[in-house]
Amino acid sequence: MGIMTRFKDIMSANINALLDKAENPEKMIDQYLRNLESDLGKVKAETASVMAEEQRSKRELDECNADIEKFQKYAEKAVMAGNDSDAKQFLEKKNQLVAKQATLKQAYDLSAANAAKMRQMHDKLVKDINDLNARKDSIKAKMAVAKAQERISKIGSSYTGAQNNLSAFDRMEAKANKMLDEANAMAELNTSSEDSDIENLASKYDTESAAAVDDELAALKAQMGMGGSQASPSLVDDELAALKAKMEN
Repeated sequence: MGIMTRFKDIMSANINALLDKAENPEKMIDQYLRNLESDLGKVKAETASVMAEEQRSKRELDECNADIEKFQKYAEKAVMAGNDSDAKQFLEKKNQLVAKQATLKQAYDLSAANAAKMRQMHDKLVKDINDLNARKDSIKAKMAVAKAQERISKIGSSYTGAQNNLSAFDRMEAKANKMLDEANAMAELNTSSEDSDIENLASKYDTESAAAVDDELAALKAQMGMGGSQASPSLVDDELAALKAKMEN
């Protein structure tokens, strides 16, 4: 039987160990369930066949045992009836059945052992399938949470990168603001310097104008005579007019 060659593999299969080694438990559990369902279908068919063989072997062995017992009784009855010849025939038939009995017993023992293995394998597969089905939703739910957490982590990394970019823009903006402030300060200094030069130049002439006025005032006082006799009103008027005309020019 081909399925019997897989008996050791199926019986030694450890679901937990397989899932622990799996890189993707979600896919692994689906594939393993499909494998188990396929194996279970084959095991059921083989188990039914082996159990039928076991029953047939047992039936043949039981019939042989019954015949042995039957011919033994016939031999005993023939001896009691004084028919030794008939008794010998019954005993010969019994001996033939005894020889056959050993072969039938061996066949039955083998078929019974095979049937026991098949039932054991069938029961294990059923239990594994039930266990996996019970755990499948839990495993898939955990995988979904893990995937969601992974996506959140990736988004977090992207957001960190965006923050770094924003920080870089902030630094560039600060640098641009600093350059603008420096340029404005330089322009202000240049403007202040030019204004100062103009004012200094103007003050030169302002000073000269004030000195000329002082000179004119001194001359006026000299003509009018400071501390002496005052000039006539007509002379003062003439000097005042001349002064105004000169200042206007």
